Amino acid sequence: MKKILPIFIPLTFLVVWFLHGNVGPVNSFKPNRGEEELQPNALQKKVERLVFGILSSYHYRKVEVNDSLSSKIFDAYIENLDPNKVYFLASDIKDLERYRFQLDDELNAGELTAAFKIYSVYQQRLKQRFAFLFDQLKAMPDFQVAESYQPDREKAPFAPSFEDLQAYWRKDLKRQMLDEKIGGKADTTILKDLTNRFKRSEKFMMRTRSEDVFQAFMNSYTETLDPHTSYMIPKVSQEFNKDMAQSFEGIGATLRLDGDYVAIVDLIPGGPASKSKQVQVKDRIVAVAQGDDGSFVDIVGWFTDEAVKLIRGPKGTVVRLKLLAAGAQTGAPAREVRIVRDKIKIEEQKAKKELLTQQVGNKKWRIGLITLPMFYRDFEGARSKEQDYASTTADVKKFIQQFKAEGGIDALVLDLRNNGGGSLIEAINLTGLFISKGPVVQRKQSDGEINVESDVNPDVAYDGPLAVMINRFSASASEIFAGAIQDYRRGLILGEQSFGKGTVQSVVALDNYIQEKEPSGQLKITLEKFYRVTGSSTQLKGVNPDIAMPSAFDAKEYGESSQPSALPWDAIAAANFSPVDMVSPALIKQLQAGFELRLKNNADLIKLKKDLERWKKIKEKNMISLQWDQRKKELDEQKKNPDETEAIMESLSPGSEAEGDDAKKTDKHAKDVYLKETKNILADWLNLGVQKSAKLVSNP
Repeated sequence: MKKILPIFIPLTFLVVWFLHGNVGPVNSFKPNRGEEELQPNALQKKVERLVFGILSSYHYRKVEVNDSLSSKIFDAYIENLDPNKVYFLASDIKDLERYRFQLDDELNAGELTAAFKIYSVYQQRLKQRFAFLFDQLKAMPDFQVAESYQPDREKAPFAPSFEDLQAYWRKDLKRQMLDEKIGGKADTTILKDLTNRFKRSEKFMMRTRSEDVFQAFMNSYTETLDPHTSYMIPKVSQEFNKDMAQSFEGIGATLRLDGDYVAIVDLIPGGPASKSKQVQVKDRIVAVAQGDDGSFVDIVGWFTDEAVKLIRGPKGTVVRLKLLAAGAQTGAPAREVRIVRDKIKIEEQKAKKELLTQQVGNKKWRIGLITLPMFYRDFEGARSKEQDYASTTADVKKFIQQFKAEGGIDALVLDLRNNGGGSLIEAINLTGLFISKGPVVQRKQSDGEINVESDVNPDVAYDGPLAVMINRFSASASEIFAGAIQDYRRGLILGEQSFGKGTVQSVVALDNYIQEKEPSGQLKITLEKFYRVTGSSTQLKGVNPDIAMPSAFDAKEYGESSQPSALPWDAIAAANFSPVDMVSPALIKQLQAGFELRLKNNADLIKLKKDLERWKKIKEKNMISLQWDQRKKELDEQKKNPDETEAIMESLSPGSEAEGDDAKKTDKHAKDVYLKETKNILADWLNLGVQKSAKLVSNP
């Protein structure tokens, strides 16, 4: 077999295209007369055996192929197809149990019978749902009946009877109709609009091809190994390669189907969606409109690739989206966002510098801020030894020199919030700007071999007080850099616990192994794990800040630890390194005391804590009234207390770029509570240094 070469993939581009809600299973049902049941083809069976062989031999996690693995694949497949438990009946699951311990044998044999039989049951239920909805849309229901329903059924059991499923379908439809009616639409318009919506959804469901079913099943298998291993059918491979090339035109967002919704998986740093500050990870897109005057097209129930065709477009054109926030209150109305499409390229994701000041009494501290959206490197330029090839380290070094030339700085902040990773070489070299050579990260291969990656340049570009800002979406290379700075005790790590992605993936082109006229797709496989110089893995746990600020994100919902199949945290022997000891435990304790005092007295921090507490409570609500007066009251309450997701994210994320005259008038960091507090903590650190110097002078 050809050697598989590892590459370092930033979190931003880790795309797992599960066809939630638009790929289906079935079992004891037979297709209606005139319909053909989807079947696997010969190429898919070859690909299945090849992927199975590669994963069994090369994946970092050595999993025994047995009934236990088969059972996990079965559960994952059912969940991926019906995550909200609104299609399968409990009796369907009981009947499908015959396949629970059969899937491992079929993978090994290149057989897909069970996968497609399961899909067949799901597809039949989908058809039954559409038939039921169209029947219900013949007339408006009675909105004076006192009833309610729970839209989120993820933790609920499968429906015990078909009547129970229909009851959920009816209530879900009734809620949509009620919201439209309260919004002022006429009954005839509501019935027409919803009928058209479900006709489109049914049309797209009928477009399901065997390759879609195949991918859904294969990814149910790969996700049992780890969340970053995935199989991509050819059309998805093309999208993935475009994302990695970072040279396509659109809004700069990675999308995935989640139930009936197309959801935002990741935002590309520097892309239009990210710059807008109005689009967030896990937002769900319900409608798309072209230009400022175009009418909205409802895309609930669409496939991801079809939705992408509407959302992506030429540079300079306008697209409008209706979004449901992931953290919004249950039943909240969608918000409209206007985005100007642009070309997504690496130049938009380069580091930026800015001089900040912090006034403390009569002293004004000068603080340099460098924002790093990702760790970028022009590998081709580096190989050909171009003089000014794109490099994170080179740009940061240049900024430090400019700060010195412009009057110097008292402290430096590196903002790695939302930095999903990038070049490993840059993470190592950037660390080298702040330490005098030494190991930076350790890599362990699946065979147990350990390699130590080191900074070999003894030069230090900056030796003053340093703070590194991270949040829950700082991952991969960001965690390597932040972890090294923390382990060397070179600087303060401030913010939230990072993502916890401590693995390396490689993309394998399956066409190299299967010689067929039709393309075979690609396999992304996890081959290595990262470890800090202390021996602790960055996997799962990530990097914990020295001073943790109020967080909006629960580790059970966001980050690596939210993935059931995530590789575990572990440790290996420490590398041979010498800490700088610029940040001592005693210093952190003193700075923590000042921070805790501000948590009680600082207006920004007090408001942020209250907003986060309220936001978390809102997310927990899972009950909607279907009675007119009560539902109107719920919607009125939401208007009085609008969705705070956007405001909260703005408080926790880097500020957007101000342009033209606005740059002079607007403080782009005015709402950035994390950055404000970072400046406060650095000022405390600098003041402690002044006090220490004063004592030394007065006591020679």
